[in-house]
Amino acid sequence: MRQRIVVVGGGFAGLWAVRALARGPVDITLVDRANHHLFQPLLYQVATAGLSAPDIAAPLRHILRGQRNVTVRLGEVVDVDTASRQVVLADGQSLPYDYLLLASGATHAYFGHEDWAGDAPGLKTLDDAFLIRRRLLEAFERAEAAGSEEERAAWLSFAIVGGGPTGVELAGTLAEIARHTLRSEFRHIDPAQARVRLVEAGPRVLSSFPESLSEKAASQLRRLGVEVVTGTPVEHIDATGYRLGTEFVPARTVIWAAGVAASPLGKLLGAPTDRVGRVIVDADLSVPDHPEVFVAGDLASVQHAGKPVPGVAPAAKQMGNHVARMIRSRMAGRPSAPFAYRDFGNLATIGRMAAVVDLHGMKFSGLIAWWFWLIAHVFFLIGFRNRIVVLINWAWSYWTYQRHARIMLGRPSGPAGRTPADIASPETPP
Repeated sequence: MRQRIVVVGGGFAGLWAVRALARGPVDITLVDRANHHLFQPLLYQVATAGLSAPDIAAPLRHILRGQRNVTVRLGEVVDVDTASRQVVLADGQSLPYDYLLLASGATHAYFGHEDWAGDAPGLKTLDDAFLIRRRLLEAFERAEAAGSEEERAAWLSFAIVGGGPTGVELAGTLAEIARHTLRSEFRHIDPAQARVRLVEAGPRVLSSFPESLSEKAASQLRRLGVEVVTGTPVEHIDATGYRLGTEFVPARTVIWAAGVAASPLGKLLGAPTDRVGRVIVDADLSVPDHPEVFVAGDLASVQHAGKPVPGVAPAAKQMGNHVARMIRSRMAGRPSAPFAYRDFGNLATIGRMAAVVDLHGMKFSGLIAWWFWLIAHVFFLIGFRNRIVVLINWAWSYWTYQRHARIMLGRPSGPAGRTPADIASPETPP
């Protein structure tokens, strides 16, 4: 009898599990709220107009078109009934399962200040990227039309909150846009005068890297013109700016890159969770007392060498493959095996010819690290077309400093530049 498998989430963990079960005697239903798989490590490039959405995303149906044992379902999961082994969708329909994989990823965490979300959007989805791109580009347009120096300065003040890889990449790229891409395009402002500030509450940026690489990253950011502020948490954010300690900084564009929280679907299982909502799974990635239910990717709390497995693409892929092996083992009556994370290292880009790489004690930065980062990201993209298009776009940007995707989607925003729904439609390929 063919086993029914439901996979929730078409990210790295879910998609890799589905593909690893291609030859199994199973019927798989892949459920996702979006119709595409997203290469999230390059999402900031869409937000900063370096790449278009189709360059880093591909339709799930297209990816899995040749795998006959998979049905792709566009939908939102609202409940999981582990007693009757059913997944309930928002439209009221239920999907029965023999095995379930929850791999629905993570969302933004504002540390109890959810009211900041409207004025400091985070970056997790393509919709987020379109919104941030609009706000970044519109800020320069608003500055061009400003009626006073104070208003102009506020529009040209940008803050990225959070000094992890996403924050560092956004800050460095935004500084390059202001100083190179937009040069000579405006008549009443000098975009190079834009103030780009990276704010990190901890003592250093890129805290997951060795301290020496953190210092090099901060130095490279400063050379690009980014103000790096560490050891000072943001106290308040609204539509007019943000407060650091007792200092209020007028700024119309604030981007949140400071924290993540697990998808709320994890709470539906009734299993223990950690402080950010990740499900504390058994060694084989199954849920305690429910060996038929697995959790993987950013939603799973897993330990490696006494530390949590990081929420990065390689880890999610490895978890997805492991879950597929465990399902095959269960079906064959073989014992389970613990998940063993293989750490391939850590890398982040800062800007043009600037990056940092940590490969198990091998630490390097600058141009060599930048080339390593570029090759690694192109290699892991889904699809041959995406790899070619990204390479062409990066080569063009390298030689010209231009960013081809500088299109603002949606309706014009209000006086404060804060529109809750200014995404009109997804992009089409260039």
